[in-house]
Order: sequence, then C-alpha cells, then structure tokens
Amino acid sequence: MTTATPSKTPAARGRSVRQGPVDAALGLAGAAGFLALVEVVPRSGLVSPDYLPPTSRIAGALADELADAAFWTALGDTLTGWSVGLLIATVLGVAAGTAISSVPHLRRATASTVEFLRPILSVALIPLAVLLYGTDLRSTLLLVVYAAFWQILVQVLYGAQDVDPVADETARSYGLSARARIRHVVWPTALPYVMTGVRLAASVALILAVTAELVIGSPGLGARIAVAQTSQAVPEMYALVVVTGLLGLIVNLGARAVERRALAWHQSVRGEAAL
Repeated sequence: MTTATPSKTPAARGRSVRQGPVDAALGLAGAAGFLALVEVVPRSGLVSPDYLPPTSRIAGALADELADAAFWTALGDTLTGWSVGLLIATVLGVAAGTAISSVPHLRRATASTVEFLRPILSVALIPLAVLLYGTDLRSTLLLVVYAAFWQILVQVLYGAQDVDPVADETARSYGLSARARIRHVVWPTALPYVMTGVRLAASVALILAVTAELVIGSPGLGARIAVAQTSQAVPEMYALVVVTGLLGLIVNLGARAVERRALAWHQSVRGEAAL
C-alpha cells in the first residue's frame, strides 16, 4: 500500500505564503521610487518641466480630470469600444476556430489564409476604417475586432490541435456526435488556450481602442490625449496617459481573475492555488 506524498513541505508552503506580501511590497516600493524620480528629475533641471512635469503637477491635473464630467464620458466611450469589440472578437474567434478545427480539410484550406492575414497590423487598416465609417465608433470597433480576433482564433486552433487523439477516437467509437465531441472532448482541452487568447486579446483590444481614438479622433480617452497634446496641456496629457496605463493594469488583472475562475478545475490553476 502506498501513501501520497505532499507536494510541498510545511516550510516550503510557509515561504510561498510569505512571498506574496513581499512581492507586493517590492512592487509598491518600485512604483513609489519611480514617482519620486519623476518628481525630482524635472525640478533638478535635468529635463525641462515643459516636457516632463513633476509628479505633483501630474497628480493635480489628474484630480482636475476626475472632477470633469467630460473625462468620464470619454472613459465610457473607450470602455464601450473596448468591451464591445472584445465581445465580438471572442464570439467570432471561438466560432471560427471551432468550425475550422472540426473539419480537417477546412483547417488545411484556411491555413495559408490565416497565416497571411494574421500578421497584418490593425493600424494599417486605419485609412480603410476612416473611409468606411469616418470618426464613428464603428471605426474603433473595426480595428479592435480585427486585432483581437486573431489572438483568440489562433489559440482555439492550438487548443483543438492539442486534443488527445486516443480520447477523440474513444469518443467516436462510442458514437458521440460532433457536437458532443466538441463539448466533452475538444472544449475541456481547448478552454485553457481560449482563456489565454481572451486575456491577450483584452490587452490588445484596449491598445487598439486608444490608438484609434488618438489617430482617427473617435470619442474617447485617446482623442482627449490628442487634444491635450495639441493645446500644450502637458500635465493633463500625462495624467490621461496614466489613466490609460491604469486601465491596462486593471484589464490584465481582471482577465487573469476570470481565467483563474473559469479554469478552477484545471491542474495549472489548482497548482497555483496550492502555492
């Protein structure tokens, strides 16, 4: 009779538990050091405050932005373009990836097309978006959907390709329909890949949403940054850039939280929880 051995000793688990607060403290210390550096450098004359305002001026401009109703409208426009575009890209990417991976001949027939279209940068489609929709929200959606779609599609194809052939043949021998095989065999294997694709697509979608607003002039934080830059409102411009950075951080943390929740049954997430 054999007994299971613990994956980690109590001392190792204790070190893992203590490591979390230490990492958080180091991260906060690094952020505080960076803010202090930005405060000191322009005041010491190494960089002109006209190009890099001190942290205190940026913080004041950020407070003014937070008190402005137009800022919240712009934030809502950015989040709308990001969320709607990400949702459309997720639905299309999962549907297309599932359909392509289910038909071997279709996978081979579309491989060259996927490899040709995937590297095309979304910003290269900005002239087309402007011609089609002008500065409308649809221009932002076109760029966001195009960029995020490939992130998800490729991950779905990789996930379907990673399905255990023995499990697939067993399902076929038991007479499971194509829909049942996708649900019970393909999907559990592909889901970790899908969640990785969605997490990557969430960050890419936010980048493209702000880029579209900045270049095209679609309503949102990007357009507000462009206005601040052209009007020489440098502290306000940096404050808005900080907001977009914080949005990116929140999106990444939120995507990781959703990924952990959706994959709570998966070994990778259970392994992290054990740490």
